[in-house]
Amino acid sequence: MHRGGKLEVRSTVPVRDAGDLSLAYTPGVARVCTAIAEQPDLANDYTWAGGVVAVVSDGTAVLGLGDIGPAAAMPVMEGKALLFKQFAEVDAVPICLDCTDVDALVETVARLAPSFGGINLEDISAPRCFEVEDRLRDLLDIPVFHDDQHGTAIVVTAALTNAARLTGRPLGELRAVVAGAGASGVAVTNMLINAGIGDVAVSDSKGVIYQGRDGLNPYKEALARRTNRAGFTGSTEEALAGADVFVGLSGSTLPESAVAGMARDSIVFALSNPTPEILPDVARRYARVVATGRSDFPNQINNVLAFPGVFRGALDVRATTITENMKVAAAEALAAVVGDDLSADYVIPSPFDPRVAPAVTAAVAEQARQDGVARR
Repeated sequence: MHRGGKLEVRSTVPVRDAGDLSLAYTPGVARVCTAIAEQPDLANDYTWAGGVVAVVSDGTAVLGLGDIGPAAAMPVMEGKALLFKQFAEVDAVPICLDCTDVDALVETVARLAPSFGGINLEDISAPRCFEVEDRLRDLLDIPVFHDDQHGTAIVVTAALTNAARLTGRPLGELRAVVAGAGASGVAVTNMLINAGIGDVAVSDSKGVIYQGRDGLNPYKEALARRTNRAGFTGSTEEALAGADVFVGLSGSTLPESAVAGMARDSIVFALSNPTPEILPDVARRYARVVATGRSDFPNQINNVLAFPGVFRGALDVRATTITENMKVAAAEALAAVVGDDLSADYVIPSPFDPRVAPAVTAAVAEQARQDGVARR
C-alpha cells in the first residue's frame, strides 16, 4: 500500500489543445495574477489555496514512535492527508520540516501560509507544540489546529458526554483522572473543564500535578491552577480511588486493582496505542464503559472523527481561526450522531459512519458564523 506513497496531484481542468494551454497557463493566467495582486482575497476563488490544508510535522512525536525525524514522519502525514480527502473532500499536502527549533518552525510555517487555507500541526513534541500553535494562531488569519491536542479533545469529550448520559449522570457530577500531561492530555483536560466536568486531576511520570509541585513547566503550572480541587499529591492510582473517569494518554500501564477501586459505573478510556493502559476485557470487569484508541475494540477514540469535518466547516466559511466554541460544537455534533442507539459498546460512532463528517462540518461552520470568525 505504501510503496510510491499514498498521494498524487490531479488537475481539475483539461489541457487538450493550444487554446486550453493559453488559458490555463500563459498568457491567460496573467489576468488572474493581476486581479489577485489588486485584490488578494480573490486567491480563495481563483486558486486552490483557500481550500487546501498543510499537514505539518517536524517528526519529533510520531504516533507512539517518538522522535524519528521528518523523513520517517512522512508516511503518517501522507496518511493524514489521505484521511482529509477520504472523509471530508479536503485537499491536504504533507509537509515534514527539517527543523525543531520553535522560532524556525513558526517562521517556516508562516512563510508557507499564503499557499494554504489552513494549517494542521501534527506530531510535534510537547511542550514545544503549545508555543508553536499559539504563535502561529497569533500570526495567521487562517485556521491553525494541532490535531494531537484538539482532535483528541473533541472526540474524548463527545464520547464522555455519551458515556455520562448512559450512566445517568451529568458531567458536572463526575470526577476524572487524566494520565498524561503532554499535548493530548493538556487539551483533553482543558476541554473537559470547559465542558463542565466536576473535577479532574492530571498526572505525569512524577504523579499527580498540583500547585506548588517542584519542576512544573508553565503549561503544567497552568493545569495545576485549573485542576485537582480534591488536592491529590500522590500517584495516578491513588487519585483513581473512587473516581468516575479514567482517561489514559500516557503510554503507561494501569493495574487492574486501580480500576477495581473506581466508583460504580466507572468509565475507562485507555487510549494509548498500540497497547492500552489496561486491556478492555480486564477493565470491563469493573467499568461500565470502556474505550480505546484501537479499531479492533468497541468505542474507538479516533481523531479522524473530528479533524476532517472541523477543517471542512472552517474552510467552507473561510474562518480566520478555530475557536473554543467551534471545538465544543464539533464535540456536541459528534456525540449527537449516536442518538438513541447509545449503549456501553457504542458511545462514539464509527469513522466510517457517513453522518459524522457532515454533522461536524455543519456545526463548525454555523458556530464560526456565530463567533464572528467566518468570512462568508
